[in-house]
Amino acid sequence: MDAVDAGDDTPGPALPSASPAAPPRVRTRLAGRAPAPPSRRAAVHSVGAVTAVLLALVAIGSVIHEPVLIPPLAASAAIIHGAPRLPLAQPRSVILGHLMCVVIGYAVVAVAGSSPWGAAVAAGVSLAAMTLTRCPHSPACATAVVIVLNTPAPATFVPLLMGSTALLVLAGWALSRSRPSSTRYPAYWW
Repeated sequence: MDAVDAGDDTPGPALPSASPAAPPRVRTRLAGRAPAPPSRRAAVHSVGAVTAVLLALVAIGSVIHEPVLIPPLAASAAIIHGAPRLPLAQPRSVILGHLMCVVIGYAVVAVAGSSPWGAAVAAGVSLAAMTLTRCPHSPACATAVVIVLNTPAPATFVPLLMGSTALLVLAGWALSRSRPSSTRYPAYWW
């Protein structure tokens, strides 16, 4: 007879716990390892800084009639302020990524013209170029797409884009220094 059937106090085979206090392995894996949410104060601070920078960029773009920069730069700002430790957020990736995508966007326009097909090619070539040069910054692909679809004048668009990316990087740096408890940006400059 088994020890369990005999009625004595010797331990039998271990049975899995049926209590809800021990979560199943699947639930633990689904919970993920996402970081804790920022404090309310930190979130308000970041949102305020990003909004101020983007409003300044919108004002400049409106004055020189180039508001098409807002989508890729808004995505860049979100990465810089939302995930400042990621390689995508570092100054090298932000500035060189946008610069490479400008060149690729205008090259595609010169070769294939302005079309949705050309925009798709420009985005793919841009992503490949950023990957090969170790400057990953996915919002810069949108810069190439904007160039192919809207064909902005390079004399105003390129300086505005380069100044804007530098402003985003400097705003990220300044914001990270303005609060002692915030994550330092950048993790590396180049």
